[in-house]
Amino acid sequence: MGDLIGPRLYSCCNCRNHVSLHDDIISKSFQGKHGRAFLFAHAMNIVVGVKEDRNLITGLHTVADIYCGDCKEVLGWKYERAYEPSQRYKEGKFILEKSKIVKEENW
Repeated sequence: MGDLIGPRLYSCCNCRNHVSLHDDIISKSFQGKHGRAFLFAHAMNIVVGVKEDRNLITGLHTVADIYCGDCKEVLGWKYERAYEPSQRYKEGKFILEKSKIVKEENW
């Protein structure tokens, strides 16, 4: 029998805590504070910070920074509210910055 292949995971770049599944990626064409970022439908093993309004590239949003649940590294943010109707699909979704996550190599 071959090796069993687990779910495709992304982890915190600092401590390797699992933070999201590859299958939860909605888009890879987002911009974070530090470069490219991915939009995920779900995230796990994270802590959601305080909500605040931010002017982002696509307009005003209420967001909350998200932190690794283990080492507290800032990984991105959660969209809490989008003020533009065309941006509402982002509500409840997560931005994880590419530079802050690593793809687990078990797949």
